[in-house]
Amino acid sequence: MKIALINHGCAKNLVDSELMLGLLASKGHDITLDENEAQMVIVNTCSFIHDAEKESVQTILKLVEKGKKVIVTGCLPQKYNEELKAAIPEICAMVGTSNLKEIVGVVDKVADEANEEYISCVSEKPEYVYPEDIERQQITMGASSYVKIADGCNYHCGYCIIPNLRGNYHSRPLENIIEEVKLLVEKGVTEIVLIAQDTTSYGIDLYKKQMLPKLLRELNKIENLSWIRIMYAYPSQMTEELINTIASCDKVVKYIDLPLQHSDKTILENMRRPAFDYEKLINKIREKVPNIAIRTAFIVGYPGETDEQFENLYEFVKKMRFDKMGVFEYSREKNTASYSMEDQVPAKIKHERYKKLMSLQQEISYENNQAYVGKTIPCIVESYTDDGVVILRSEHDAPEIDGLVYVKSNKNVVPGDIEMVKISKADEYDLFGKFVV
Repeated sequence: MKIALINHGCAKNLVDSELMLGLLASKGHDITLDENEAQMVIVNTCSFIHDAEKESVQTILKLVEKGKKVIVTGCLPQKYNEELKAAIPEICAMVGTSNLKEIVGVVDKVADEANEEYISCVSEKPEYVYPEDIERQQITMGASSYVKIADGCNYHCGYCIIPNLRGNYHSRPLENIIEEVKLLVEKGVTEIVLIAQDTTSYGIDLYKKQMLPKLLRELNKIENLSWIRIMYAYPSQMTEELINTIASCDKVVKYIDLPLQHSDKTILENMRRPAFDYEKLINKIREKVPNIAIRTAFIVGYPGETDEQFENLYEFVKKMRFDKMGVFEYSREKNTASYSMEDQVPAKIKHERYKKLMSLQQEISYENNQAYVGKTIPCIVESYTDDGVVILRSEHDAPEIDGLVYVKSNKNVVPGDIEMVKISKADEYDLFGKFVV
C-alpha cells in the first residue's frame, strides 16, 4: 500500500514529518509525496493558532472525501483527540506529538484490511524527546536543511499552547547534532538552519548552562559547510557569549530571528514575556555584530492592548527599523492564560493595527533594501528556471520566510553554491542583480 504524507505548520513539524518518513522507509514501506498516488495519507498537523487548525482540518476532510485512509499526527490530535474523532469519524488513527516512533505500528494496523478499529496513540502528558536512532528521509533536499536541536518549551507565554502540546524543553546531545550536520553536509547540504521552540536555551537542561555558543563553534569547524543560521531566539537568552560567538564565527550568518512579540512593558508582562529594554538589546547586537540582519515578530490586539500601547509599538518599530518583521493578529486559544482575560480586542481593531504596522514595515524594508544597490554580496543558489533566471538568497534572508535574489544568467550553477552577486535593483522584499565574474 502506497503511503503519502502532507505536512502542515512550521519547520519543526517538517523535521517530525521527515523522521516519520525515515522510520517508514526503514521498514520497507512504499512512500510517495503525491497523495493522489496513495491509498493511505498521513497528515502532520499544526495547532498553534486557529487558522493553522482550520487548514489542517480542511486537508483531512478533502482526503476523507477522496476515500483515503487518513492518519492524523502532531499537534491537532494532541490538542483535540476525542473531539477530532467525533467531528471526523472517518479518521483511521491519530498519533500525538511525542508518539512519533509508534507510526510504523499504526500504519501496519491501518493497512490491515481485517482491522477496522480506530487507533489512538496520543500520550495524555506529552514529552517530546528527539528520536536519535532514526535517519530522516528529507522532503526538501537542496541548499538548506533544518536541524532540530531541541523541542518542548519551559516558558508559558500567555498566548501560547505549545508547552501543552510538546511538554518540557528537551535538548539533544551536542555530539548527535554535530554528527547529523556532518551527514547532511556529505549529502550536499551547504546551509544548516538551527531550530527549536527556543534555540537560545539549548543545553541548559542537559548541561546546566547555555550551550548554543559551543554548538556554533563546533559546527563552524565542519568542512564544506558554508552557512549556519539561528532561528527562534529568546530575548533574555541573548547573552554576551552568544552575541560574541555570532560575531566571531565566520560560517554563522549575520542574521538572528528574535521574536519580541511587543515593546510595551505592561503588555509584555501580561504576555508573560521578558519585560526589559529591547532597544538597548537591539543596539548592543548591532554594535557587536556589524552588518547583522534582525528578524522579529509582533502580536497586535493582545487582550487589554490600548491605542496608546499600540502607538508605542508603532513608534518602536519606526525607530528600530528591523530588517525583517512579521506581524500577527492575536488569536484567542483555549487553555492559554490569555483566553479568559477581559478586554478582548475586537477583530476589526486587531486587523487595522496589523495593516498599519505592516504598512510601516513595508516602507522600512524598501528603504533597507535600497542600501544593497551597488553592493556585491555572497548569495546561496536556491534553484534556477528554464528561461535562465537563477534564484538565490542572501545571508540576510532565511529560507521560505524572507526575500530572494534574482539573477538573469546562463551560468552553470548548482543549488547550494555560494555566488557573488552585484545588486542593481531592489523592491520591498527581493533583490535583483548580476553575477560578478
